[in-house]
Amino acid sequence: MCCKPAAVNMLRQSKEERTLKGNLLLASSTAFVSGVTNIAGMVAFLAFTSNITGHVANLAKHIVEQNFREIIVFVIWLLLFFTGAFVSNFIIRSLEHKSRYRAHSIPIIIEIVLLLFVAIYGHNFYKETDLEREIVIGVLIFSMGLQNSLVSTISGGLIKSTHLTGLFTDLGGDVSEWMHPKVQKTEIIRNKILVRLTVLSFYFIGAVLGGLLFDLYDFAIFYFIPLILLTILYYDLSPVALHKISRVFWADKGKLV
Repeated sequence: MCCKPAAVNMLRQSKEERTLKGNLLLASSTAFVSGVTNIAGMVAFLAFTSNITGHVANLAKHIVEQNFREIIVFVIWLLLFFTGAFVSNFIIRSLEHKSRYRAHSIPIIIEIVLLLFVAIYGHNFYKETDLEREIVIGVLIFSMGLQNSLVSTISGGLIKSTHLTGLFTDLGGDVSEWMHPKVQKTEIIRNKILVRLTVLSFYFIGAVLGGLLFDLYDFAIFYFIPLILLTILYYDLSPVALHKISRVFWADKGKLV
């Protein structure tokens, strides 16, 4: 008898097929990455890198003050987050009919490459000029747009890993549903609360740990972040690889018999 592969829940399943375990794993890992990335951006550049809410406020401020160079920079940053989200979703829709794993993994691979670029450039070449700062921030913002669009798309909008404003809004609504005497306490509501609390917790843990590590290792911290993303890719890949090996083993054994 051939061994069956273990259930794979992070990247291969569609939003209709997803389990609570898969959503919790995806939420925790990507929220941790966002927390680390955002605090690293704040410490290194005094700028948010995992969300754009603050950038919109700064853009309005610079428009009022007529700081034209800053206006251009903030508009570009906003467009980079948008472009990251666009590219991620476009890749998914283009490839999911061929391979769901490939469609969902390519945005993560692009994010890994971008973060490694930040690590290598920041650790070896960064001279703290304004232009360099703006480019590196833009790269990080684009990568967070990629990630947020990916997890939102494959989770059916349940997981948004790069910012917490909408999460607190949704969490407040879900807790209200759970506690309301006229609303049934369903498993769906409970699972939503668990996923949102997981995002919040791991984002905060990533931010705290990221701040401590950045003080110690500076830009080298960006070598660490891709390792987390690689575990997401490996989690879905390893059971399939083991299944293929087991199929070959049992096929050869059958031939010998």
